[in-house]
Amino acid sequence: MIGDESRRRGPVCVPIIGCVLVSEFHYYLPEELIAQEPLKDRAASRLLHLDSASGRLEDRQFRELPDLLRPDDLVVFNNTRVFPARLYGRRAGMRAQAVSGQNRAAKEFLQGRIEVLLTKQLRTEPNEWECLVRPGRKIGVGEKLFFGESDELKAEVIAHGEFGERTIRFASGGQFFKSVERIGHVPLPPYISREDADGDRERYQTVYARERGSVAAPTAGLHFTPEILERIRKRGIETVEVTLHVGLGTFQPVRVERVEEHALHSETYSISEGAAEKIRQARTAKRRVVAVGTTTVRTLEFSARQHAGELWAGAGEAKLFIYPGYEFQVVGALLTNFHLPESTLLMLVSALGGKENVLRAYEHAVKERYRFYSYGDCMLVE
Repeated sequence: MIGDESRRRGPVCVPIIGCVLVSEFHYYLPEELIAQEPLKDRAASRLLHLDSASGRLEDRQFRELPDLLRPDDLVVFNNTRVFPARLYGRRAGMRAQAVSGQNRAAKEFLQGRIEVLLTKQLRTEPNEWECLVRPGRKIGVGEKLFFGESDELKAEVIAHGEFGERTIRFASGGQFFKSVERIGHVPLPPYISREDADGDRERYQTVYARERGSVAAPTAGLHFTPEILERIRKRGIETVEVTLHVGLGTFQPVRVERVEEHALHSETYSISEGAAEKIRQARTAKRRVVAVGTTTVRTLEFSARQHAGELWAGAGEAKLFIYPGYEFQVVGALLTNFHLPESTLLMLVSALGGKENVLRAYEHAVKERYRFYSYGDCMLVE
């Protein structure tokens, strides 16, 4: 069990058994299996089906998903929308160390290109954001940043975080998100070793995305097409949407050896009254709740833990770290992509499917040449 000291610190581990090492979630992945491009057809992905009770694995196609679901399932989607959160610009060089005027590279050093990844809006007025910056060591508090060919967005660094993140404040005036949509870039993850392209604005987005706010896609949802959604509806399977805006909490690296010492960043979530009512009805009727993606899992489980196991409408900051030993209160099955070794997302999947089962499934996926990560194939864990 986690002690009182851990609760006071704020990482949000849950009552978990024993000590779990991060290294237990390592697996070997050949680099060529990391999907660099989406498939032409969203629904053409492969699906690895894991029955956690028996440990049985089946190689299937994502198009089979509607037939793999139970008629009385409730399928829950995360309707967050990715925005072009990666901004390229320049810095004023106000906080840089002095460079000799004889140095031809002085201006480039002082006012060189910078990259900012907006991860979470902290306030709207003034307009303040948590972000990651590169090159981090050159961008200190007080530095002025400029974005767009005509410097249409201006910001100042006002704080430095524990893990290198910054807080920046944008100058007021203008239509902020309209400018971001025009000059920003799709925030593809670092394991996709190419620049974003025009097509990523559509493909790194679910077809049901509605609520702007994510800096990474809820990737399990990328496989769905209107056709697949219609087949689910025709089977009489009920669906519902919640929102969790993907930020640092999803993709931050684990920097500790023991899993329970990892502190997770919070992410903004909301559950409507209509969605909460449908989920409560499903649970009362003992119907299975199927989460599309790990972000949906965290939203549902965090909300239930705030209300003694009940799920109610609300909004706030979800900060729940799930790893083996966790007792699920809402989710009974999960559709998910394949995740990075030693990541919190792999730990969450292992909590539901069993660590040995999931790692064996990953070994099988590597052997069978499945495509991995954001633009890759998926798993159904039940």
